[in-house]
Amino acid sequence: MQILRITEVSKRTGLSTSSIYKQIRLGKFPPGVKITARSTGWSSEAVDGWITSRLATPVTEEVGVAPHA
Repeated sequence: MQILRITEVSKRTGLSTSSIYKQIRLGKFPPGVKITARSTGWSSEAVDGWITSRLATPVTEEVGVAPHA
């Protein structure tokens, strides 16, 4: 396991930093852990788990669109 800083989390997820923080506020992304008073890091396992879960979720569920019947 590694501790990732926000720039690495952004690279791995393809999300901007503001999108990551918004997803955290919405409870849809794992929160980081404080490394120091001014820096936050994320567990590489938590980030990789989030990516895996997103790949397993159909796009229609993410954007709130009902599947076609």
